[in-house]
Amino acid sequence: MDKIKVMIVGYGNVGRGVRKSIAANTDMELVGIISRGPERVKKELPEMPVFHIDDVDTWKKELNPDVAILCGGSKNDLPVQGPALAKHVCTVDSFDNHSCIPQYFAEMDKIAKNAGTSAVISTGWDPGIFSLERVLASAFLPGSNAYGFYGLGEKGGLSMGHSDALRTLDGVIDARQFTHAIPEAIERIRKGENPEFAAGDMHWRECFVVVEEGVDKAALEEQIKSMPGYFEPYKTVVNFISQEELDSKYAGFPHDGCVVASGTTGDGSKAMVEYRCAWESNPEATANVLIAHARGVVRMFKEGKRGAFTILDIPAAYMSQHSQETLLAKFM
Repeated sequence: MDKIKVMIVGYGNVGRGVRKSIAANTDMELVGIISRGPERVKKELPEMPVFHIDDVDTWKKELNPDVAILCGGSKNDLPVQGPALAKHVCTVDSFDNHSCIPQYFAEMDKIAKNAGTSAVISTGWDPGIFSLERVLASAFLPGSNAYGFYGLGEKGGLSMGHSDALRTLDGVIDARQFTHAIPEAIERIRKGENPEFAAGDMHWRECFVVVEEGVDKAALEEQIKSMPGYFEPYKTVVNFISQEELDSKYAGFPHDGCVVASGTTGDGSKAMVEYRCAWESNPEATANVLIAHARGVVRMFKEGKRGAFTILDIPAAYMSQHSQETLLAKFM
């Protein structure tokens, strides 16, 4: 069978993760990369075909991709790049601003249907895997709430989307944002409660920020804490540190989390559903999930399905490298 031809859009940490993941997926090949800074990418990958993102006619002709995996940030990149690229090629992205997903889906669905393409939006591990687990838990335990928690350990978990949002602010040189779950909230659910949590009841956020000389730190801290969709509903602690300290103490991209739901079955028998994942590298985890969805969207496209989709719309078998015979024999 012909290999799925993958094009990477944006070559940062997630883009690097996608490139590594393709090597573990024998039914795929990386045909090239498009970027706003192609010269930077060419220095790192001199043998790789690299084009400017705006040179649409060139990369379409030279790369002829089956699917583009969009690896930019959700605050500024994906809202622009998703709609622009879905006009030309099937896409997969990890848009993670939960409150804006319905609007983003509607826009991508309209564009992809008009263009005759297919687009998977908002996939990764949350939104993405956790979205699916929340839906399954609520289906298996009707009337329950399924809660997602992130950053279960003492150091919390590094959020790429929130870190990227910090780096878009004027005066910020570099930043990392760690999400911390509130353990007492998780235990309430495990004990059988089904509370109505506000967002700030479940997590708090910790920011480590490197700024330019002369920046008004008090004003910037207030700007961070009031950023809608990212920090506004949460207790947020902002730490201003040096680049050296950031690189030495907060290197790496660990993250983890769980989905928990509790309820009853039958005549009141207690029941709990819990799913957990742990990633030493958040960007590589996201990349692996994006790759699986790229396989799924190509298969759906070949079946004639057009428009926008999420993980909730794609059969699990479509995301697997394995044949139906293998899935039936070894995974059922």
